[in-house]
Amino acid sequence: MAVELGKPGADGLNAVVGVLREWQYEGAPMQLHPGDLGWFWRSGAEATAEAVRTWSRGGRLLAVGLLDGPGLLRLTIAPDATRDEELARKLAGDMTEPERGVLPRGRVNVETPRGALVHELLSEDGWKDDEPWTPLRRDLTQPVKDPGVRIESAGPEQAGVYTAVHRGAFDGSRFTEERWHAMASGLPFADARCLTAYDGRGNAVAVVTVWSAGPGRPGLLEPMGVHREHRRLGYGEAISVAAAAALRELGSSSALVCTPSANVGAVATYRAAGFQQCAEVRDQYRDA
Repeated sequence: MAVELGKPGADGLNAVVGVLREWQYEGAPMQLHPGDLGWFWRSGAEATAEAVRTWSRGGRLLAVGLLDGPGLLRLTIAPDATRDEELARKLAGDMTEPERGVLPRGRVNVETPRGALVHELLSEDGWKDDEPWTPLRRDLTQPVKDPGVRIESAGPEQAGVYTAVHRGAFDGSRFTEERWHAMASGLPFADARCLTAYDGRGNAVAVVTVWSAGPGRPGLLEPMGVHREHRRLGYGEAISVAAAAALRELGSSSALVCTPSANVGAVATYRAAGFQQCAEVRDQYRDA
């Protein structure tokens, strides 16, 4: 049977989230996580469905891509299909030809798992490596130390505080209470926690959302930020430790995060919080 490109529609997102959970395992390359869809869900279910592409054969999902912006496709593949030649050639063709409705003309980027055959095919077709990113991982088999600051789980009543800190941490952020509630309505949020860190005066200073993929599977931090007025005081390390503890409580086997390698401060923060630096990864891009 031929490999087919499709869109899941809002009704099909549950199946997509389900396979993304199944595809997470210890030792897997850094890849699209159900938490990535969960974070995108702040734009609503319809927008999330519109941004997802699926590749299937005989009714079985083999690959899932998220258009994380108009020119970036974040792609992951079923663990037993990363070297499937038919799938790889279909993926490469669909990502290269704009008329197929995956990526537009002009400068575009693709994120693929390390070792996937499609990565090699894109390189042969002239796609180039972009700037490096650094994945980091913290093992959760052992208890996590106390973060040393007050941490609260942010529910609907605290959404305003959480989103205000997020806007104070990320330039250009448009994360609002309305968007928080949209995110919280998504299926992945059932296995997520939003955490807020407070200083000794009761000021909310840092936030993080953590996403479990289920017991015994790696969990994800996405996003983590410290309010710009409270940086360089150790709150990034503290809330990253709290994030690891929350994922351990959710049954995750490890905690994962990925940040641009050029952001040396973020890399140092995660390392101080007990995360181990992994081999760098790079998107691929083409200019036309």
